[in-house]
Amino acid sequence: METNLCVAGFGGQGVMSLGKFLAQATCDSTDKNVTFFPSYGAEQRGGTANCFVVISDGLIGAPLGDVMDDLIVMNGPSLAKFLPTLKQGGTLFINSSIVDEKEVTRSDVKLVKAPVTEMALEMGNAKVLNVIMLGVYVGYTEVVPPDVVWDTIEHKLGSKPKLLPLNKQAFEKGLEIGRSQK
Repeated sequence: METNLCVAGFGGQGVMSLGKFLAQATCDSTDKNVTFFPSYGAEQRGGTANCFVVISDGLIGAPLGDVMDDLIVMNGPSLAKFLPTLKQGGTLFINSSIVDEKEVTRSDVKLVKAPVTEMALEMGNAKVLNVIMLGVYVGYTEVVPPDVVWDTIEHKLGSKPKLLPLNKQAFEKGLEIGRSQK
């Protein structure tokens, strides 16, 4: 079994952190093979950013493929660019605060919507939108146990303990959304 995931959005939306958290959690908790492959646009904050995470029971021949099983898009330009790479029957996760579902031109994929920008702003910190979306992805796919993903986030943010309660709340909200859309 192999899962190919692309996460895409603007720089500053935490796209790389989302991919790193997932890759690290998978390495820490399973015997699966994992690759993480980042790609930045011209600028980091405000430019385009995307990353690929491949999780496999077997050897991984290349860090990224042409066809994605899952696609997380945080903005409209990323939807336009990467939607053609999502396989038939794949799952598209959209930040419905920014991405209009009417822009989704395919009916052969599963759609999971979460207003993560809006939710993060309501929580008082726009920077947690990626943690909410990670929760949505993990809650929906169950690709890695949620407690292991949280342990990874907690470890990575350990030098900033004040951020942990808000990030925990963000992750839990995302898990609820993902589970509710199965």
